[in-house]
Amino acid sequence: MDKMNLLSVVTIISLFISFFLAFFLLTVKTEHKTSNRIFAFFLIITAIDTSEPLISQFSDGPSNLGILRTTIAFLQIPAFYLYILSVCYSDFKWKPKYLVHLLPFLIVNLAFVPRFYAVDLDSKINFIVNRQNMIELKFNHWLLHFQILIYFTAVFLLLRKAKKLYLENNSGGSLNSYNWLFQLTSVLAVLYLIVILKNIFKFSDYSYVSDWIKIGILVLQLFIICWYLYKALNDPGLFRNIDSKLKLVSEIILEEKKIEPEILNEDLLKLKKYMIDEKPFLNPALTIQDISKEMNVPVRELSVLINHQLGQHFYDFVNTYRIENAMEILKDATKSKVTILEILYEVGFNSKSSFNTAFKKQTGNTPTEYRKTL
Repeated sequence: MDKMNLLSVVTIISLFISFFLAFFLLTVKTEHKTSNRIFAFFLIITAIDTSEPLISQFSDGPSNLGILRTTIAFLQIPAFYLYILSVCYSDFKWKPKYLVHLLPFLIVNLAFVPRFYAVDLDSKINFIVNRQNMIELKFNHWLLHFQILIYFTAVFLLLRKAKKLYLENNSGGSLNSYNWLFQLTSVLAVLYLIVILKNIFKFSDYSYVSDWIKIGILVLQLFIICWYLYKALNDPGLFRNIDSKLKLVSEIILEEKKIEPEILNEDLLKLKKYMIDEKPFLNPALTIQDISKEMNVPVRELSVLINHQLGQHFYDFVNTYRIENAMEILKDATKSKVTILEILYEVGFNSKSSFNTAFKKQTGNTPTEYRKTL
């Protein structure tokens, strides 16, 4: 099988899986329709962008639709950014300001109007033949590379902020979901770096290398799509835990006037007593808003007290009480037959990995090792 046939086969497989997953996301019954639709759109435009090996076999020459297909790549990264935004924040809604993400796509297409879209076929052919000297195509590629850098930087910053907000306001087990989303973004970033490398070879004296890299890109793309499908099917409730109106404690401190030490000490004693007497940490979905409501202490004040004054994220603060409770159970000789799995659910964890991580962080041992030392 020669290079072009292999490229066509891999393209067909990639297109089939991409459109199949997009169809699944658009038709599956879920309350998270917006994020599913955004990712389906991302898959569809990515499939269109990578369909060039097939389209070239049926195309008679350069066309406006052909150039439009190449510029659709400028919609991919903005779509992925909006997808990340929609799954990180539970109150995500479409806003007119998001239309600004269309600007690179519109600018590039406007640049092609004078010497491609608005000219005859012979001029189009001349444009493609001399493509390495055409400023529009060079501008296209430089802008795409700049867009990739800007958007992936924005995505990583968004994930870091969302994760921090989660830690400051929640105690559930969804932290692994954010870690997975960070991994997905990292893999996609590598994929787009390879795309940049492909484009460099495309406009060099070694353009044939570009086709081999393209095959690698399609294979990696298949892996990413299958990986996403696996995660989506096994954990359809990923993310969607943070209210976008929440602020980081560092931002609250800048806005708030200095709180008197007496008030902080009083609230701290009140908080510790509440945690010991009422044991709210047994609720695996406990949030800082829940405690604020029960204690009748403003969320902002409670957040500053825990996340700033105590120097702990709310996530770690709650887990400290859960681990102490788990240690008491492990020490109890009458409960020696209770399994680790039963204990973690009993004390408020809903994930074995998060329980083991938190337990080792606090005690230096895993729950099993700790039990053996008693």
